[in-house]
Amino acid sequence: MKRTTLLLLAVAALFCVSCNNRPKYSEELQQTAPALCKGAEKKLVCMDLDATLTQHKTPLSDSARQALDKLGERYALLMVGGGGAERIHKQMLDYPIDVLGNYGMEEARVVDGEWKIVRKEVCPVDTASVLAKCQALREKYGYTEYYGKSVEIHDSGMLTFGLLGTEAPKEEKLAFDPDKAKRRAMYKEVCEDFSDYSVFIGGSTSFDMTPKQYNKYDAIMRFAEENGYTRDEIIFIGDDLDDGGNDSHVRLGGMDYIRVYDYRDFPKLVEPLLQ
Repeated sequence: MKRTTLLLLAVAALFCVSCNNRPKYSEELQQTAPALCKGAEKKLVCMDLDATLTQHKTPLSDSARQALDKLGERYALLMVGGGGAERIHKQMLDYPIDVLGNYGMEEARVVDGEWKIVRKEVCPVDTASVLAKCQALREKYGYTEYYGKSVEIHDSGMLTFGLLGTEAPKEEKLAFDPDKAKRRAMYKEVCEDFSDYSVFIGGSTSFDMTPKQYNKYDAIMRFAEENGYTRDEIIFIGDDLDDGGNDSHVRLGGMDYIRVYDYRDFPKLVEPLLQ
């Protein structure tokens, strides 16, 4: 039996169990099955971090590490995140994996056993304008009280507009907007106010904003072209594939993907890739 068929059957079995916050796999099947049945042999497994491999900003678990070890014996692995490469590397407890951070604005590689940043692109930011726009949104939607700073301006020029601020307690962040409804209510206006950026609903309380040319799909394809992979040789694993989500460009670009509804399922989800 072909690996793509095994993958489809196993993922279908996993998602046949429904619960209040997960759609039945029959709905997901319509999106995922055609991608998984293309028949190309997979060579590169790309994945998101928060809510896919780990809980938001939580260290890599032993079970996730073991799953990565097994995948790494058969495939090249690539972590593709919204956070900076250094932050991702630290959260993964220095796991030796190539990383695209800030939606591809940063790249880190494992070279001769050493993990190091090999590319870091920087775009200018009009800080005063960014702060003013975010403050206006806070006042309109009632988020004038927050922890730490209103906006994180990354070294790359990417922006993270966290509605609870940059220093909010993790427990409060996780409980704030689990279904993303609060941020979806603002999404259109945030996009309009930051029309020079691509805007993503990211993390548990925030909007990520990158210069228009950066998103996860284009970042992966740039990496693929530089390292000899075709799109059909790639599979992406992520949680936020709906419109506006920080993985959405992967789906819209037609790349094969597996959707994660609970990061604790990651080891089970990748088992078919090891058949």
